[in-house]
Amino acid sequence: MSKDIAIQVSDLTKLYGEILAVDHIDFEVEKGEIFGFLGPNGAGKTTTIRMLTGISKPTDGKASVLGCNIDSEIVEAKKYIGVVPEISNLYDELSGFDNLIFMAQLYGVPRKNRKARAEELLKTFGLYERKNSLFRTYSRGMKRALTIAAALIHEPKILFLDEPTVGLDVVAARSLRNLIGNLHQQGITIFLTTHYLEEADLLCDRIAIVNKGKIARIDTPEKMKTHAEKESIVEFSLSNIPPEFNKELAVYFQNAKVAILPNNKVRIYTSEGSKIYEPMVQFCHQKNISIESINSIKPSLEDAFIEITGLSPQVMAMEKGGK
Repeated sequence: MSKDIAIQVSDLTKLYGEILAVDHIDFEVEKGEIFGFLGPNGAGKTTTIRMLTGISKPTDGKASVLGCNIDSEIVEAKKYIGVVPEISNLYDELSGFDNLIFMAQLYGVPRKNRKARAEELLKTFGLYERKNSLFRTYSRGMKRALTIAAALIHEPKILFLDEPTVGLDVVAARSLRNLIGNLHQQGITIFLTTHYLEEADLLCDRIAIVNKGKIARIDTPEKMKTHAEKESIVEFSLSNIPPEFNKELAVYFQNAKVAILPNNKVRIYTSEGSKIYEPMVQFCHQKNISIESINSIKPSLEDAFIEITGLSPQVMAMEKGGK
């Protein structure tokens, strides 16, 4: 393995009965980068993390973490891995400080270093003043921050973050993104799953878009957005969007992709550019819908996601279930 590669995956596959959760995927994660793993529910994101961290065994294929084979050398690999699950693995009945001390014991941090390391992390994550408060009394943002701190207690070289900001308010999510950015500056390799496309755009050096267990594309956010520029994106703000509108519009514009967005907005992705205006006006007139504005849009990562997968970005924002 190259000295610059932190994670190497080849033909990695996971079957649950007849369900192909991860479908022969290949990718590499470079040391020191934030690597985003994006996709809707059921795409295989968490299943991939579970295999890479030794929680679940692959059905086929192979992978290594810092040169350690995940099948035969996972115990060695875990010394260098920190895992932040989507649902916290800390204890409500313990204080923030005691949770960190307990995790330090589990990770084999020498006794003489535990207290100093725990206090250092509590200060870094802005939790020192609440170090003696029970974990259950923490806000969602504080709980998430302490869960990340616990995963860092043994100074891992790779951090797996599974949906780190899900359920957080805007202020807490922004604070946590800043913390992730700081960890990146320290040289920690971060493997990040998220269904927030804007978050991935802000944080990630490279992104893999995964859908139905397969990787659709791997690239930088900027290159993905540049690729999406090959199509024109026209956004219509409408007075209202009736039921079945999306299906009817998709039939009407068979050679274009259609996405319904919040606030009665519709985006049409087409190679025909301004030629889409008149047919859209006619269609809306037939449906008694007023067009309030028309704009040409510069592609975002959300638009690239639509172009690559053919899925609406709304599938990323659906209530999370089994993955």
